[in-house]
Amino acid sequence: MNEQELLKLKDDVDNAKSTVSELKGQLTALMKQLKDDWDCSDIKMAEIKLKSMEVSITALEKKIEKGVEELEDKYNID
Repeated sequence: MNEQELLKLKDDVDNAKSTVSELKGQLTALMKQLKDDWDCSDIKMAEIKLKSMEVSITALEKKIEKGVEELEDKYNID
């Protein structure tokens, strides 16, 4: 391996280190946002909260549909 190839590898390693550092910073910021916005300290907790919210949304959708049907029946709307 010649000097030019070694310098190229060194640049690649330095760039990779920089990228890893940036990604770690982004992860830290996103985890803080997850905690601040949704009170979830990790991804597993967020997944559980998401499933719970999906169940709540489904229940609300059913209530809305039922309410719309009742209004349509009451006012003879087709």
